[in-house]
Amino acid sequence: MARRLGNALRVLLSSYVTTGISAGVGLLLVSAGVYLLFGRFPASVAAVGAIICIPPDHALPRRGKLRSLLPAALLGLPLFVSVQALHDQPLYLGLLLVPATFFAFLAGAWGQRGVPIVISIMLAMIFSMAIPQHLNTGSLMNTALYFAMGSACYVLYATASNALLNGRYRVQLLAQSMLTLSQLMRTQADRFDPTTDTPSTGQLMQQQAALADQLQSARDLLLESPRTTRRQRLAAMLINVLEMRDHLLASELDLDLIKSRPDSAEALTAMRKVIDQLADEVDRMADALLRGRKPAPLTDLRPALAALNRIQAESSGQPGDTPSLRTLLRGLTNRVGNINDEILRLNRLARGDVEPDLAAVRTAWQLFVSPTNWSLRPILVLWRWDAPPMRHAIRAALAIGTGYLLSLALPWATHGYWILVTIVVVLRGSLSQTLERRNSRVAGTILGCVLAGAILSTQAPTLLLLVIVPIAQAVSHSFAIKRYLITAVAATVVSLVQAHLLSGVDIPVFNALERIADTLIGVGIAWAFSYVLPSWERSQIPSLVNRTLLAQARHAQVALNLGHLTAVDNEPELEWRLARKEAYDSLSALVQATRRSIAEPRAVRPRLESLESLLGHGYQLLAQLTTVKTMLLMRRHQEQEDVQDALRVAAAKIDSTLTAAQAPEPSIPLSVGGWEQEGTYSDPFVYDLKPWILRRLDLACGIAERITADANTALQPAGEPERSPDRQ
Repeated sequence: MARRLGNALRVLLSSYVTTGISAGVGLLLVSAGVYLLFGRFPASVAAVGAIICIPPDHALPRRGKLRSLLPAALLGLPLFVSVQALHDQPLYLGLLLVPATFFAFLAGAWGQRGVPIVISIMLAMIFSMAIPQHLNTGSLMNTALYFAMGSACYVLYATASNALLNGRYRVQLLAQSMLTLSQLMRTQADRFDPTTDTPSTGQLMQQQAALADQLQSARDLLLESPRTTRRQRLAAMLINVLEMRDHLLASELDLDLIKSRPDSAEALTAMRKVIDQLADEVDRMADALLRGRKPAPLTDLRPALAALNRIQAESSGQPGDTPSLRTLLRGLTNRVGNINDEILRLNRLARGDVEPDLAAVRTAWQLFVSPTNWSLRPILVLWRWDAPPMRHAIRAALAIGTGYLLSLALPWATHGYWILVTIVVVLRGSLSQTLERRNSRVAGTILGCVLAGAILSTQAPTLLLLVIVPIAQAVSHSFAIKRYLITAVAATVVSLVQAHLLSGVDIPVFNALERIADTLIGVGIAWAFSYVLPSWERSQIPSLVNRTLLAQARHAQVALNLGHLTAVDNEPELEWRLARKEAYDSLSALVQATRRSIAEPRAVRPRLESLESLLGHGYQLLAQLTTVKTMLLMRRHQEQEDVQDALRVAAAKIDSTLTAAQAPEPSIPLSVGGWEQEGTYSDPFVYDLKPWILRRLDLACGIAERITADANTALQPAGEPERSPDRQ
């Protein structure tokens, strides 16, 4: 129970709920203000103008907030007015809806930034259909002015609100990244347990992908204008989180080999407890940030990890134990210790015990932030038949056209626009997302109809309903990303109550039943049209695989360059961070595409086993190179000439393997051989690191070859028998 309450509190204190509350307050101010000044009908229309600007209203950097909101307001107004003008001409209205839907859905070419704009444009047209002409006693110009007034007021309010809440958003996104990381830590800790079935690598990769998305959102905010000490401290904490992710990934190295030895079970179980304990500490720090408190000081767990090494040393005389396995276990213990060290630094920064030193890279941090300008390139390059945004736009236009024609034939055609609303929110670019929305939308609509029917049956006064709509809108906006079922319930309440405000004569019970019927029809249409001109994930897999291979090759080149150890500025370090980010992002995109393809028909699925193997090896290569970089930093004050050639040859070999180029002849052998024999490797954290660096490079080159084999198998044409990567 305590854990559930804690999780519920984290949700309530999250940026999603904060933006939802902000949106609800803005809608309340707009609708109530216009109601007090002009009356019920103008307030309802102004509320529609505000509602269409809410979908793109999220926690964003200050400099790009206005640009993210303007397209919804500027594009929504002419479409709203056009629908009003054609309200009594069903044929011409349909001829407007279909092409307008096509061009609206082309905004999906901008990815996650474009989807809210699609929703806004479609809502502007559909909600315009909801305004009965017999209640519009004023001119079309007056209605347009009310709509524009609501949009303009909300855009100004949302921009100001985002600026005022900027500091809070920075804290929330950092805390949410830490909570996502702690979940990944617990999953990784379970893999240390030798007595239970370990979590699948697929679960780890999905959590890695979720963390990558969360970290990008955090970068966009925390790395914007880090001029004050507080902002610099939060940015430094984000960098610590990034380092923790690397060390956590590196903790996977040699784990399977060590687990194969029964005599290592005690140490692995102890390390699992340590990682779980560290994850709890991360959760506590995140909770303290969300609640505006200073985190409690942490206890260094390095002594506990050192005790594990002593236990291994004392048991070294047991039969079957070898020094090489002891040193491997010691290396694993040290990598867990690196996580501990980063968490300690994170805690000291959060407490203000140390000052961040970020001046050297502050001016270059803009490279890690998502662009805020609306470039025309995504639109210019999609005019081809196989482009997914193009096919989705055609699919959506056909679905909306079908839904509109069907709404005209229904006996309750007055509210046929509800069918169109359902199609817009359910139909997605992939089948898996459409199916997920389908189930949540039906369940949420039924629950929302019951709730809205209860509200409207009380015959509440107009002013109270104008308060209920913003509250429901706040809930809907808060959970649109995290829990769509709740959003569907709240959105249904908004739709029914708003329709009642616009008409004032409908019978609530019939509206609820009608809403359920329209939802079922709309869901059915969206589901059916998800199979029309489908963009199956396998058509996107080749480009994603190629992006992954190029990103891995680039990261290897930069990570194995000694320039970051000798440079007088931070350019090499910045270059490595950018390459690392692209490597993680490319893997994340491939993980998400692979996951979406599972819901597709078996005949069109890509080769999932090969893709999962490629992803697993991709994360392993990142872990190997991260460990090499860590060891190079450990001996940065020593001469590096003894490993320079090996680093150069390994980088060239990995690059040529992943990019299918001609591999150069190595000037020295990478494989040191015999590493399992006693005495080959000394303690890597006391004596010579060179043998360990060479071993990691050798393993990295081998993993690169397996990645290439996985990619070749995954990209085989459909219909060919799948070849095992190990046999290629």
